[in-house]
Amino acid sequence: MNRLLDVTGLHVTYRGRPPVRAVDGVDLAVEAGQVVGLVGESGCGKSTIARAVCGLVKPAAGTVTVDGTPVTPLGLRRRPAALTRVQMVFQDPYASLHPRRAIGVQIGDGVRAAVARGAAPSEPAEWLRRVGLDPDAARRYPHEFSGGQRQRIAIARALAARPDLLIGDEPISALDASTQAVVAALMRDLAVDSGAGLLFISHDLSVVRLIADRLVVMYRGRVVESGPAQEIWRDPQHPYTQALLAAVPVPDGSGRMPAPPVDDARYPQDAVLR
Repeated sequence: MNRLLDVTGLHVTYRGRPPVRAVDGVDLAVEAGQVVGLVGESGCGKSTIARAVCGLVKPAAGTVTVDGTPVTPLGLRRRPAALTRVQMVFQDPYASLHPRRAIGVQIGDGVRAAVARGAAPSEPAEWLRRVGLDPDAARRYPHEFSGGQRQRIAIARALAARPDLLIGDEPISALDASTQAVVAALMRDLAVDSGAGLLFISHDLSVVRLIADRLVVMYRGRVVESGPAQEIWRDPQHPYTQALLAAVPVPDGSGRMPAPPVDDARYPQDAVLR
């Protein structure tokens, strides 16, 4: 497989007293046609990695390359055309869509980005159809849609740019439970069918398990376990991964609450790679 994303020794530090190291020496890779699930509790550094990959955060150290092209942090100028090959679907679909622009116009932004890189022109209605929405909806505005529909629109806009790498930064956490698995599966199918790689970030292992080829587990800014998704689900090696899986609710009708992790647990940082 062709390696699309290559993150090596990534460190990201936020200013503060003292400074906060959100990401501490992370290595990560995504190949063409592959879905990598990046999981961990809130605050472990998942979204910071996504922002660094898109150039929204400047790394303190390490490298990020997409298909061999280094990702440079964004400044005041427009994003370089080469980096429009990386697209992100954010957690809040309403905040990521312009409320005063029709959705067809916003999807058209992605189409123009793809055309600027030499891709064939396409119509916004085509992308709406691909995500299961009526093409006539192109004339409507974001406030006229439900949360699940808005997230589908955000996916359509990202895919219209013909990305080589699609990133979902907690894209289902704001949706109701009945919609989460549907939207996650939609992202996987559309990304893989187009030959793109998908980095899917979530704290919901039960959904990630259904769509990911590989899992990367983060704890306090570091990767503690990485390997094929089904192997990690079946036989987790790191104590933190075991605690995460133990916290997944089991719909067995017994009314049993999932076991919480040990209070203020200090798990070892030794990585388990498979």
